[in-house]
Amino acid sequence: MKAFPDAIITLMNADEIRFHLRDRWKAVEEIERQELRASTIKQNWMKLNQIMLRAKRLNLSRRNNNEMEVFLRWARLKEKYETS
Repeated sequence: MKAFPDAIITLMNADEIRFHLRDRWKAVEEIERQELRASTIKQNWMKLNQIMLRAKRLNLSRRNNNEMEVFLRWARLKEKYETS
């Protein structure tokens, strides 16, 4: 890696860029897969319950899945996020 002596930002070569853009995310994906395999049914159930409770608190439902409904859901989420 080339660097200027007092520089905070260093220059990266093609291999380093490739690692950070592709290989690093592959490594993250593998770690996530391992974590999923290691999780128990109880842990997965608790995560699902947390998601369902959050959806209920945000008044989200699966009643209509057309494109405009999805857009409006994201707008409501954004509004709730910005006002919190």
